[in-house]
Amino acid sequence: MHPDQKTRCQWANPKNPKYIEYHDNEWGVPCRDDKKLFEMLVLESFQAGLSWECVLNKRDAFRAAFDGFDPRKIAMYSDDKIQALMSDSGIIRNRRKIAAAIKNAQVFLDMQRQFGSFSVYLWGFTENRVIFERGKCSSGLSDIISKDLKKRGMSFVGTTIVYSYLQAVGIINSHEEGCFLFPGK
Repeated sequence: MHPDQKTRCQWANPKNPKYIEYHDNEWGVPCRDDKKLFEMLVLESFQAGLSWECVLNKRDAFRAAFDGFDPRKIAMYSDDKIQALMSDSGIIRNRRKIAAAIKNAQVFLDMQRQFGSFSVYLWGFTENRVIFERGKCSSGLSDIISKDLKKRGMSFVGTTIVYSYLQAVGIINSHEEGCFLFPGK
C-alpha cells in the first residue's frame, strides 16, 4: 500500500515515485498522440529482456539522448550518433536496439504518410475501442499487430513487446481488480 492509501496493481512498486506516476497517469490511458505513441514504442523495444522499471528509471535520459523521441531526427541518425548513444551511460546501450529504433522511426514515418497518422493505423485494429483484459502477456491482437509491424520492417516488436505497448498506450486496459483504476470503480 502506498502512503496515499490507494490500492494499485501489484506490479506498481510503491517505493518508486516514477512507477507510481506512470501507473496512475499513463498506463492504460488511451493515447492517440503520435509523438507519445512513438516514444512508448521505442521504450518498449528497449525493455526486451529487462524490467519496465529499469527502462522507466532511464526515461529522462532516453528523451535527451533520442532527441525527445522525434522520429524525423531518429530516422536520420548517423554512425556518429550511434556511437554517441553507445557511450551514453544514462540509457540502455544495446546496438541492436538502437539500430531498431532508427529503422522503426523510418517505418513509423512511412506509416504516418500512409495512414495519415500512426494512431489511425494502431487504433484501427480495435475500431477505436479499448480492450479490457488481465493476466495476459500476449493475445491474438498483439500477434496480428506484431506480425504486421514486422512485415513493414520494424524489429523488436514481438507479440509480448506489442502487448505491453498496447497496455502502455491504453488500447488494452489491464488494471487489476483491486486497483483504484480498475474499470467500473
